[in-house]
Amino acid sequence: MNPNAKPIRYYWITLLVGWALLATAAAVYAHLKSIPAALAVPLALAFLAEYPFYLLPGFTAARERFLARGRGHAAWLLAWSGVFPWLIYAVGTHHYNFPALIVVLSIAVLMSFWFVVFPAHPVTDLLYLAIFAAIILIKVFTRVYPAPMPKVDMSILGHVMLIRVLAFSFVGFRGGVDAEYRFLPNTREWLAGLKWFALLLPFTGAAYWALGLAKLREHPLNIGLAIGTLLAFLWLTCISEEFIFRGLLQPWITKWTSSAVLGIAISAVLFGSVHLGFHGAFPNWRWAIVATILGVFLALARRQTGGIQASMVAHALTITVWKTFLQ
Repeated sequence: MNPNAKPIRYYWITLLVGWALLATAAAVYAHLKSIPAALAVPLALAFLAEYPFYLLPGFTAARERFLARGRGHAAWLLAWSGVFPWLIYAVGTHHYNFPALIVVLSIAVLMSFWFVVFPAHPVTDLLYLAIFAAIILIKVFTRVYPAPMPKVDMSILGHVMLIRVLAFSFVGFRGGVDAEYRFLPNTREWLAGLKWFALLLPFTGAAYWALGLAKLREHPLNIGLAIGTLLAFLWLTCISEEFIFRGLLQPWITKWTSSAVLGIAISAVLFGSVHLGFHGAFPNWRWAIVATILGVFLALARRQTGGIQASMVAHALTITVWKTFLQ
């Protein structure tokens, strides 16, 4: 057991509190979207089934318990956990079909067993990330999680599964990762994130305006929605993107090139490049430029603090300002 790990009860407390919040949010969302109960229940259950496994990479004690019976056993559990939420969704919404099951199972098995089969090496590391990116970019989950009704996108359930399998694979199977996968920043990391957010905002804001992207919302989000946006992005988009770009790629590139400057610059350019398809337009160079500038500041935050939590905070605050005030 890692002596710095919090007791496993923290995992169970987070799980129970999260289940209660998710169930409440699902009920509110179903009411706002007029989703019938016969459809809302299986959709909610699919997310509730995914949540315990999504937490797993971020809790050392729970992760070690999961690995207690060996890497092979853990990889099989991880793979089947990727299929289980899809089965709840597919059966409950009458979207079950065998080819989709094979696709989901194949992705879950491939991503879960990668570092059980292959050793840690720059080639296998980068190939794993490339497969991850390809699955996202070709929108596999849009097809295997078809919308059960208009404007109810369930592909996020597949993305969530893929993110936590990747995170667990690196911190649980591969190891040797120079970043702590942790959902909750401490006080020092919140303050550092606020500082870097204040530093990056004028530069990203100026680029956003100069490139003609700025368009104010007629009605900004209220404080409750803004806080909800901050937490949602902090614990979903930002933790995953910061883990990949600042937790993995930045230190790898720094090591391979023996240059911290190149580590910052190249990881920022790669971060910008994944935004080329943003808002459905490809290549969306304007968004890529803004994201690259943002990536530089997030990389500087990671370099100063030695972890990804401060960059998570700065990243989430940036998205929250954008979602709150801009279209």
